[in-house]
Amino acid sequence: MAKRRKVGNPMALGVLSVLAFRQMHPYEIASALKGWGKDRDLQIKWGSLYTVVGNLAKNDLITEVESVREGRRPERTVYRITDTGRAELLDWTRELLSTAEPETPRFRSGLSVMSVLSPDEVVTLLQQRLDAVGQAIAATLVEYDVPRLFLLEVEYDRAMLTAEAAWMRSLIAELESGTLPGIDDWRQFHETGTAPEDILRLAEESIKNP
Repeated sequence: MAKRRKVGNPMALGVLSVLAFRQMHPYEIASALKGWGKDRDLQIKWGSLYTVVGNLAKNDLITEVESVREGRRPERTVYRITDTGRAELLDWTRELLSTAEPETPRFRSGLSVMSVLSPDEVVTLLQQRLDAVGQAIAATLVEYDVPRLFLLEVEYDRAMLTAEAAWMRSLIAELESGTLPGIDDWRQFHETGTAPEDILRLAEESIKNP
């Protein structure tokens, strides 16, 4: 089970990760997160940056070093990570890498109720998704001028997308060939509006024995 964090916003993890390299002011933090692609990986919402930085400081995870002014620009506060913050960063990272948590992607939810659509429409929709996944895979093949160590999450994305694409191709093939178990009953349901008796029986038994 995931631990409760003093500052649990994903952006907090990103801020701590960049300050682990050197002290920065918030504008530099944002630039580093964007430059390293962490805004994509951590689903960062930029409007909360200063709030997150303030909360990290309030909880002694980062601390102010100095305030600097460059030319006519507004004064900027420089922060560094504290020992407490570094310990939190390490513990949080270890948890994320080692703990398997149940996740429910939107695609999985759609698969669970796809029988409400006809097999032919499902094939069309899966083909659309397969095309989109193919484009996403192509996007992961773009070369970045950074060490591989900082791109392992992109490799993970590619592996997951490639596996999903292979699985969808297999499912589409079963649907098109009519070899998916139960597809005849599924088609009959959409042609007649009558659900198979075994499916209805299962639902009724579940209601009687919750």
